[in-house]
Amino acid sequence: MYNTAFFIIISIIFISYLFSSYLDVLNSKYRNKNVPKELEGIFDNEKYIKSQEYGKANTNFGFLSSTFTLILTLAMFFFFGFNYINEIALSLSENRIISALIFFGILMFASDIIGIPFSIYSIFVIEEKFGFNKTSVKTFILDKLKGWILGALIGGGILALIIWLYYMNEKIFWIWAWIAISTFSIFMTMFYSSLIVPLFNKQTPLEQGELRHEIEKFSKKAGFKLDNIFVIDGSKRSTKANAYFSGLGPKKRIVLYDTLINDLTTSEIVSVLAHEVGHYKHKHTISNIVFSVIQSGLMLYIFSIFVNNVELSKALGSQVVSFQLGMIAFGILYSPLSTIFGLIMNTFSRKYEYQADKFAKDFGQAKGLISGLKKMTEKNLSNLTPHPYYVYFYYSHPTLYQRINSLK
Repeated sequence: MYNTAFFIIISIIFISYLFSSYLDVLNSKYRNKNVPKELEGIFDNEKYIKSQEYGKANTNFGFLSSTFTLILTLAMFFFFGFNYINEIALSLSENRIISALIFFGILMFASDIIGIPFSIYSIFVIEEKFGFNKTSVKTFILDKLKGWILGALIGGGILALIIWLYYMNEKIFWIWAWIAISTFSIFMTMFYSSLIVPLFNKQTPLEQGELRHEIEKFSKKAGFKLDNIFVIDGSKRSTKANAYFSGLGPKKRIVLYDTLINDLTTSEIVSVLAHEVGHYKHKHTISNIVFSVIQSGLMLYIFSIFVNNVELSKALGSQVVSFQLGMIAFGILYSPLSTIFGLIMNTFSRKYEYQADKFAKDFGQAKGLISGLKKMTEKNLSNLTPHPYYVYFYYSHPTLYQRINSLK
């Protein structure tokens, strides 16, 4: 029978769906808003119409995929599908850790398989139609296989450790899990670009020439020791351009997409890089790590309080306490708090972007950064007029209009 926890879970799922759909509708209608003077000229008339069509295609597709996910999720809860999978896992192994890994393995694999048609449509239909897709069928398949292997090794390893810690000492397991997850997060921050990225993309040191010379010249001027400048073959999958800063200490590196180098001038690329250096100078990476560690600690503590609650397991169809079922139920119940944390993170992230922009501006890079941002916006068919509510809930960066005004 359905209990109170069940109906709370269903309510959260449904309200979340309605709210996100409402924001999508607001944002979609807001696309017709007049373009601010500061953004005029980014698109010609033909390209502007194309950007509107691209946004509409993604909105419609997002509504379809989220509605399908909602129906499937509700079916899993109403027909106790999670408990059915749990019983299969328990029948395959009496070991609590192994059975839990089987349970989550089945869920993750099935979820990914179900999501493949949506991924194919997004990449090979929508992105292809608007000229972005460069992903081959071979690359798509290899990405999936590599993702499954990494998920099994890394995700499965961390999950097995958490479950083992739980059964070792249910009361304080969250502390040891917190330490383990935090250590892993810091490790990945330092080594992600050198360990994980090469499995999917080729990274090569930026060759000697005008661009490297100008970057090194700026780095010296800004007092930023930069030995690692890499170019990533982003064009392997998409024509969209990007750049990012990663790592800590001696492992820090600037990564430029080859599409960025092709689309922007040398001065514009240096300006974009100046923005990334600004993130490092303001210690934004460290701030994000600290916030993430605090958030994960709070989540694990709350989880430790609720995971042993039989009502959570009953909400998913089991009459006895089940760690894995409790984890699924808790994940839904925790989502409103997770949304609040996300809003806080986005607020700080937008603030950090302003600070990084100001750093570039203080070094005389405002004009090049504005020009570069406009080109990337045009190239990516980005929305020039997102709804303020949509920006508040989903954007980790200020809008182009806001950034241009702050850089003037």
